Amino acid sequence: MRVLLVNGSPRKEGNTFTALSEIARTLEADGMETEILQLGNKPLRGCIACGTCKRKNNGRCTFDDDVCNRICEAADRADGFVFGSPVYYGQPNGALLAVVQRALYADGANFANKPFATVAVCRRGGATAAFSTMNMAFQMMNMPQVTSQYWNIAYGREPGQAALDTEGMQTMRTVAHNMAWMLKNLHGQPTPLPAREEWDPMNFIR
Repeated sequence: MRVLLVNGSPRKEGNTFTALSEIARTLEADGMETEILQLGNKPLRGCIACGTCKRKNNGRCTFDDDVCNRICEAADRADGFVFGSPVYYGQPNGALLAVVQRALYADGANFANKPFATVAVCRRGGATAAFSTMNMAFQMMNMPQVTSQYWNIAYGREPGQAALDTEGMQTMRTVAHNMAWMLKNLHGQPTPLPAREEWDPMNFIR
């Protein structure tokens, strides 16, 4: 089974990548294959409601000069998804929202009924709003949502700082274990609930 992780940050190895990498390592330890796809820092268009993807392009967006169709192609090979984003003004990266909307509209059949999780990464505030915003599109696609011990949030500003958020990294590992558990059971491999780590809380005020 394969999980596609989409890094919605323009920074290739920033804190969103750190959080997704923790998930990927845990998934692989649980027997999953993983692929992290980078959104990149090139311009991304929003949907223009032309309908070409439905009428002519067999589930591919008419704009073929960015990462959208690569995500659609990878979705065909994927059994589950994790989408991660930094928080900008209390919202996910607008480029990620644009490409998700295009991909789900053009090629929704390759996403429907497959488990998903989202991850929000921020310096301090706005993560819960960004996390909720990301979830809404996938919840409309009959996609089972994989949860964790907390909302899937990690904190950090400078590249790599999210690794110091011990509770955040534990949350990433927990959602990964839950994703692997769900996928195995959905694919006919009866698997008991994953063992839980002892809670490792990390407060803002130490």
